[in-house]
This record gives sequence, structure tokens and C-alpha cells, in this order.
Amino acid sequence: MSLTLRQIQEVQSHMGRLETTDRQSVHLLENELQARIDQIFNQLERLEILASKEPPNRRQNAKLRVDQLKYDVQHLQTALRNFQHRRYAREAQEREREELLSRSFTTNDADTSIPIDETLQFNSSLQNAHRGMDDLLGSGSSILNGLRDQRSTLKGTHKKMLDVANMLGLSNTVMRFIEKRASQDKFIMMAGMLATCVVMFLVVKYLS
Repeated sequence: MSLTLRQIQEVQSHMGRLETTDRQSVHLLENELQARIDQIFNQLERLEILASKEPPNRRQNAKLRVDQLKYDVQHLQTALRNFQHRRYAREAQEREREELLSRSFTTNDADTSIPIDETLQFNSSLQNAHRGMDDLLGSGSSILNGLRDQRSTLKGTHKKMLDVANMLGLSNTVMRFIEKRASQDKFIMMAGMLATCVVMFLVVKYLS
């Protein structure tokens, strides 16, 4: 598990480079991070199988450690998707702005007319923008569902930790620490959901 934890920490350190990477290279970094996250998920699946084969007195603790690692990786996956959706929204806005600025008009005496081909192209661009916005809304819905799943995972992990604590007779100080960590994770999840909703609102407002 130490190897998996080190890989998670490496992904966390690389996530900070997303905001500073240039546009030509950012998608390469996104692909690299996604590949690392997928690799960690595969390792966690194997760890779950190994944890189930542990002796009964060690099995519960091993499963809790795997669940915590999986929860951390899910947070990284959500953060990467949020960054990608924000980048897609910015790029869509820039494309629409460039298309509007580059659209040419022709004059005929006092009348101003727009060529038919350009009109069709503009309508096509609007349709593409609407489809892109629908995709963003769908992605936002998927992210919210993912956050709900993470909350369910957290609740299950919290319950298991309490069961283990009762079984091992842990001190009240450790119990309070566990409950404090669960509350902090809950606020982080709520903040992530709120940020996602704000991004979706801004996308709908400025692209519609």
C-alpha cells in the first residue's frame, strides 16, 4: 500500500501544474494524470482482493486502508474532471468569440446583407455551442453523482472505522479525531458540489 500512497502523492503534486501549463501541452498533462489515476484504481482493485484474504483479525483494518486510498483517488479524479470542464468552457467561449469577430459583412448600396454561407455557418456554430453546453451539463450531472457516491463511500468508511474502534477499544481522543476527519471531508464534498454548480451556471449564462 505504501507504493500506491506514494503514487497518489505524485499525482497530487502534478495536479498543481495544470493551471500553469501552456495550452499546447495541457492536454498531454491531463492524459498523463488520467493514466496514472487509472493505474492506481487497478492497483486498488488488486489490493481489495488481497485484503479479503487477510486473517480475520487484520482483514477489517486492511479494507479500511484500501477504502481510504480509494476515496483519495476519487477526489483526484473529480478535481481533474472539473479542470477539464472549465478548460472546455473557456475554449468554447474563445471559439465563439473568434467566429463572431471574423464574420464578414458585405454592403449593397444602403442595405447590409449577410452571405448565406456565413449565415449557415453561424447557425451551425450556435448548434455546436448548444450541444457543447448540453455535454457540459451532462458532465456536471455526472460529477454530482460521483460526489454523492463518494459521500456514500465516506459514510461506509466512517461506520467501519467506528466498528473497528469499538472492537479494538480505541481511546475517546482517537474517536474524536476520526469524527472530525469525517466532518471535514463532508464540507470538502459540499464545497466541490457548490463549485461545480457555479461553473455550470456560468457556462449556461455566458454560452446561451
